Amino acid sequence: MNEQRRQILQMLAEGKITADEAERLIDAIEREQPESPPGSALRPKPRPKYLRVVMNSEDNVGADGPTRINVRVPLQLLRAGVRLTSLIPPQALTQVNAKLHESGVPIDLTQLKPQHIEDLIEQLDDLTVDLDDPGTKMQVFCE
Repeated sequence: MNEQRRQILQMLAEGKITADEAERLIDAIEREQPESPPGSALRPKPRPKYLRVVMNSEDNVGADGPTRINVRVPLQLLRAGVRLTSLIPPQALTQVNAKLHESGVPIDLTQLKPQHIEDLIEQLDDLTVDLDDPGTKMQVFCE
């Protein structure tokens, strides 16, 4: 770990800056670092910030042209949501889980942990969505 990164983390630990400010500072110092020379180890891939879902359909062309969907969700929103589940009373979690299962969503919110979201985000690089409609293209990825 380089000295600049250590200083940023120290300021975060001391409460002098917020987590968002620390993330922006770390991103800035990573951008300033010179490119790796050929043959050296590659820099790790930057931490993704958004979940993106893009869909284009040529089949259902209406008066306004083809159907297009472009959704960009901040991953920080997902991370914060997982942390907020720890604040939900156990009785409410039981009721929410029951309603989710009734609706066909097999998720147990009591088992949701922050590291699960990070694992999910990491695996999104390998995600492929296949559609049976040849006139529709869909992409799901992190950026």
